[in-house]
Formats: sequence, structure tokens, C-alpha cells
Amino acid sequence: MIELIIAFGAGLISFLSPCVLPLIPGYISYISGSSIGELVDKKNINLFPIILFTVGFSLVFITFGAASTFLGQIFLENSYELRIAAGLVIIILSLHIIGIINLKFLNYEKRIQTNINKSVFSPILIGMAFAFGWTPCIGPILGSILVLAATEESLSQGILLLSFYSIGLAIPFILSGYLIQRFLIFSKNFRKNINLVSKIGGIILLITGILILTNQLQALGYYLLNIFPFLQNFG
Repeated sequence: MIELIIAFGAGLISFLSPCVLPLIPGYISYISGSSIGELVDKKNINLFPIILFTVGFSLVFITFGAASTFLGQIFLENSYELRIAAGLVIIILSLHIIGIINLKFLNYEKRIQTNINKSVFSPILIGMAFAFGWTPCIGPILGSILVLAATEESLSQGILLLSFYSIGLAIPFILSGYLIQRFLIFSKNFRKNINLVSKIGGIILLITGILILTNQLQALGYYLLNIFPFLQNFG
């Protein structure tokens, strides 16, 4: 449960990251085929293409998670070394997010341009392009969750982990389309706090990496279950 909460929170932080949040209105406009002004004037916004867009990037992220877990199972005999390596990688990525270190190879972006059309599959393809293309902000966060997925014992657990990450990213995306007027106001006012949110997310991932490195993540889960027994109903 603690890992699923971390994954869901990582999805939310990815949405609020500096390379994603400011671009959300543009993505919604592009997907819907309407200008920002037209979207603001509309009383009813068609959420279907926006939902399909989130399905597209979720498919890619979940596939990444399944692949990471599969590779982790191959090295299961060296589970101790895998756990140490996973903890160290998450710590390094979290330090990059916080800004303590600078990994230059993560400081770039690749945009995949697509021609919009009337096909129902178009938003899904654009969502998949989003998942592959925007690397500077969601890369370190997503990478940490993928490393965490590599330590899972079963393929289904890795898929579930990245499903929660995708849900954390998809829910605010869909809500921003539905409440586009309020989102534009929120986005404008929130931009000054984007770096703070990124640093908080980095600190959370840093703590997660340390817990994995010291083999205390499961212990934290058991501790939370003792405090909040109702969480067992979700496990």
C-alpha cells in the first residue's frame, strides 16, 4: 500500500512539474481541436478525447512498469544487490529533482509532433507520444517509480504500481479539461510554487530511496497498517 501511495503521489507531482503543468492547456486545445478561447467559452467540453489521451500515456507507462518488473525478476537471485542498486538510483534521481546535483543528460526534451485527425485512435497516439517525448521533468520521477517496480516480486505488482502512477497523472489532467476556466486561473497562480512542489516530491523520493536502501520500506508499511488498520482492505 505504501508503494502504491508513493506511485500515485509521483503521478500528481509529474503533473505539477515545470515541463508539464504550463503545457496542459495547449495539450487540451490540441487534442480537442479547439482554441483556448473556444474551450473557455464552451459550457460542455468533450472529455472523451482527453480520456483517450490519458489512456495512451498510461499504456506506455504500464508497459514500462511490466518490463522493469520482468527484468527485476531475472535478477531475483541477486535480490540484495538489486535492492541496494534500486535505492541508490532513486536517491540519485531525487537529488537531481531537488537540485542538489545536476544530471545533464536528463535536462533535455524531445517533442514528437503528430498531425491531428478525426480518428478515435489519434488522442491515444498523441498520449503515447507524450509518454515517450517529455523527459526532463517526469523522467527522474518516472524513473524512480520504474526502479521501484523492478524490486517487485510479481509482474502484476509492477503493473499495478505504474497503473497508480498513471492514475495520479491522469485524474488532474482530465479534471483540468473539465474545469478549464478554473484550471487556467490555478495554473497562472500556481506557477510560482512549481519549483517548491518539485523539491517536495524529490524529498519524498529521497526518503523512499533511503528506506529501500536500508530495507525499511516494508517495515514502514507494517507500521502504517498498525496505525490505520482499514488500509488492509485495500491491499
